Amino acid sequence: MEATIFNIQRYSIHDGGGIRSIVFFKGCPFTCPWCANPEGLSMKPQVMYKEKLCIHCTPKVNGKCPNTPELCPAGALEQAGMLQSVDEVFNQVIRDKVFYDTSHGGVTLSGGEFLLQQDFAIQLLKKLKENHVHTAVETTMAIPLKDIDLLVENIDTFLIDLKIYDEKQAMDILHIDMNLFKENINELIKREANIIIRIPLIPTYTATKANISAIIGYMKDIGLDTVHLLPFHKLGEAKYKSIDKEYSLYNLETLSDEEIEKIKVLFEEKGFKTVVGGN
Repeated sequence: MEATIFNIQRYSIHDGGGIRSIVFFKGCPFTCPWCANPEGLSMKPQVMYKEKLCIHCTPKVNGKCPNTPELCPAGALEQAGMLQSVDEVFNQVIRDKVFYDTSHGGVTLSGGEFLLQQDFAIQLLKKLKENHVHTAVETTMAIPLKDIDLLVENIDTFLIDLKIYDEKQAMDILHIDMNLFKENINELIKREANIIIRIPLIPTYTATKANISAIIGYMKDIGLDTVHLLPFHKLGEAKYKSIDKEYSLYNLETLSDEEIEKIKVLFEEKGFKTVVGGN
């Protein structure tokens, strides 16, 4: 069994606690304008072109460099995504087990959206659990689940993005079905899964008073008490150009520390354990 993976990031101190390896799955059906990993949207492997590193050693063909990443002497071409087996991914992440054990860390599956490759993910998660590795996933949880019991059995922490609560806006802007999202969340709660809601704070999209109030009400209703607030950044902006994709939020300003603190206080006043930036 193989999956398309576009990065394995070692020694991360975010996204699940402790020192972690993050496995980035390629492919995502959603259309978040602020996506920081646009190279993870397509299921297909891609070559990223980093113009600043290019030494123009080879004439372009139809506006593109004909070289491959292996042949590029300047490192201006980078392979984004390759097919890997469960054993190949497992062997890369298990070598850092000593760091997981000493820091209460582990392995996190991210993306893209890992649920697009559920069969592979479950096999990898099972192998990690058999080797006593803490597992976490970053997911939008708005995709039909093949075997929710196996997921809950093999995932220690669900880091679930809740972006836009309004059903129409979520579908129009993100192509996210909030009814499916809620159904999946309810099934996880029934099985007593460990859930942390994460909210990307995007000006004019998610960080509005109406959206924050709606999320607070929803979380209260379903009994979740922990939230991570993820401030908007533009660190992925350069990646869009490298895969010849348009970035639409050039002019969007980031939130100030004061604005982020006000949102944090709104959650804390309602009794939520609130972390800015996640962990």
